[in-house]
Amino acid sequence: MTTINGEVAPGFELVREAFAANFTQHGDIGAAVCVYWHGRPVVDLWGGVADADTGRPWERDTLQLVYSATKGVTATAVHMLVERGMLDLDAPVAKYWLEFAANGKADIPVRWLLSHQAGLVALDEPLPLSQALAWDPMTAALAAQRPLWTPGTAHGYHGRTWGWLVGEVIRRVSGRSPGRFFADEIAQPLGLDFYIGLPANERDRVSRMAYKRPAVDLTTVPAEEVPMELREQVAAWRDPNSFSNRAFAVTDPAAIDFDSPEVQAAELPSSNGIGTARSLARMYAALIGEVDGVRLLAPETLASATEERASGKDQVLMFPSRFSTGYMLPTEGNLMTGPNAFGHTGRGGSLAFADPERGIALGYVMNHIINGSDDVRAAVLADAVRKSVG
Repeated sequence: MTTINGEVAPGFELVREAFAANFTQHGDIGAAVCVYWHGRPVVDLWGGVADADTGRPWERDTLQLVYSATKGVTATAVHMLVERGMLDLDAPVAKYWLEFAANGKADIPVRWLLSHQAGLVALDEPLPLSQALAWDPMTAALAAQRPLWTPGTAHGYHGRTWGWLVGEVIRRVSGRSPGRFFADEIAQPLGLDFYIGLPANERDRVSRMAYKRPAVDLTTVPAEEVPMELREQVAAWRDPNSFSNRAFAVTDPAAIDFDSPEVQAAELPSSNGIGTARSLARMYAALIGEVDGVRLLAPETLASATEERASGKDQVLMFPSRFSTGYMLPTEGNLMTGPNAFGHTGRGGSLAFADPERGIALGYVMNHIINGSDDVRAAVLADAVRKSVG
């Protein structure tokens, strides 16, 4: 029986029950969840082990890599620059990043980078991982890259390239790397324990990922036996030249070890944010209201930032997705806690979002990577929060 540590406010006992059930029924190994309600913490729970190989326990200050939940953090930095008048989302990217104009990209607006509409999901020639981690070679390659569809006519999840594209705009406009800007302007004022580019002295606190193998590998099943509703997606997985594969193969080798010190120390603003559930919930709470005297964005800035900009069939994911300018929006398969919520999921289960209508902000992080419809952990937590607030 996994020991659940932490506290819940009266009325939120359902969240504790759901969190405990994630360990007994849904595969959690080590995890944490935090919920803010109208600017104050009402749930702060953690449990399990941070390293399944050694049995190291998950502590209150254990850090977890959250994959694409990092994108919501990076998008927040962008909108702070917008609010300060330093960045116009509807101006061409090339206004701030001159080299980006190459290969027919002179008119692509900044907003399309954030809403996955720029058609830059992959590189014609993937880069060695060492060059990608060094930053400048990757941004130079993306500046020279041709769009893979006519920008603005479709959207497709820029799973890896999004971080360098959006991060370089932050760097050009602010004069600081995206990780440095986040640390100075978001983490420090709010006291967040979260990093884009992990300091070496924090590495011992980081949990180690475990990966669940699917019960059935659909890419090896005869095509006629694949469920009809999944056939298009599975066909894309089987095609090495599909956007579904190329979007996650921008480095050579394509597979990235996100447990490695080199990857964790680099700045990958799309996918290697490392921190606590508490920090994610606190940041999103400060987006929709004031938290200990800090509010990150004015209501009118937030309203524009969370307005739907792209929806429908995703050219990479091959199922419907919805995006605002940087944030993921609720879909039938990811309702968060209501239709007006916004935030971002991360590979294998992590989730962070805010629901301004209900005053909710939630962060959930975990080390057991479970891909696909088998993973209900974040959904049951969000459902328990929704039931708790009525």
